[in-house]
Amino acid sequence: MYKPGGTIRETLKDIQNNRYVLPAIQREFVWQPQQIAQLFDSLMQDYPIGTFLFWNVESSNSDKFKFYGFVRDYHQKNNPHCPDLGVITNQNLIAVLDGQQRLTALNIGLRGSMALKLPRKYWSNPDAFPEQFLYLDLLAESDVEHEEFRYRFKFLNPQKAVDSDTEIWFKVPDILAIDDPYEVFSWITEKHPGLDAEKVKKANKTLSLLHKKITEQGLINYYEEKSQDIEKVLNIFIRMNSGGTVLSYSDLLLSIAVAQWSELDARQEIHKLIDELNNIRNGFNFSKDFVLKAGLMLADISSVGFKVNNFNHEKPLSYIGFPVRVKKR
Repeated sequence: MYKPGGTIRETLKDIQNNRYVLPAIQREFVWQPQQIAQLFDSLMQDYPIGTFLFWNVESSNSDKFKFYGFVRDYHQKNNPHCPDLGVITNQNLIAVLDGQQRLTALNIGLRGSMALKLPRKYWSNPDAFPEQFLYLDLLAESDVEHEEFRYRFKFLNPQKAVDSDTEIWFKVPDILAIDDPYEVFSWITEKHPGLDAEKVKKANKTLSLLHKKITEQGLINYYEEKSQDIEKVLNIFIRMNSGGTVLSYSDLLLSIAVAQWSELDARQEIHKLIDELNNIRNGFNFSKDFVLKAGLMLADISSVGFKVNNFNHEKPLSYIGFPVRVKKR
């Protein structure tokens, strides 16, 4: 059933404390800065940002699955992946099945930073990845770069977030330090004592709205799945994420194998085997599903169905027949 959630600030605190986690079936964070800015603009305009799908993992099961944390300070070269949380024992967890990109975008925008490679700079150049934070121009009537945006959110290096007569750049993570809404007006007048009354009014209105959206309104609404049956959870995940290109069930099980097998990289080994098989002579067209089931048959497993137990850490790659090297003729 769908439930009303807490505020964005409360949700981010749960993410910080690793109460909200990401299961191994989730992909990495893939949003771009403009998408994050659009999400914050939607919040400010009262647009719906969608509901979330959470999986309540009981404390007795927390050590049976692989979980990752949320990206906070994204660095395209040095920190692009979700942090591995290791084995979590005896903890009740909320695993996010749908909404990872949105929650990570909120986490980066309100608690972290982004460092993307600048064009025409080498990857080996440390200056190619300037650290940028999300800022909001409190005086902008709209975002002139993106006409569909009403509010001007932008990732900037602090040295470039320079105020002027027409721009006041507020660092969005600083909103979490403002507890009382009346402090918003004080922040503006203290930081910009010479600002005329009309601009003070405009800046106060924009910043007060941001504070309201992040710290006061309960905007995180979610559906909670309580089943501890991983097969059911996987089916829910597939259906929730099957828009466009339908997800393969074997892809999701392979994600679990990647997370649980320690001796080899399951994804790399299986993809390499499929490529080798399909490149023999005039070529074949074996699918991942076919190869995985063939591996189960070769391992003499009683059931060759795509069941999680057939791909867990107790059955490493060598046990189900991988890796197999194809002898080319």
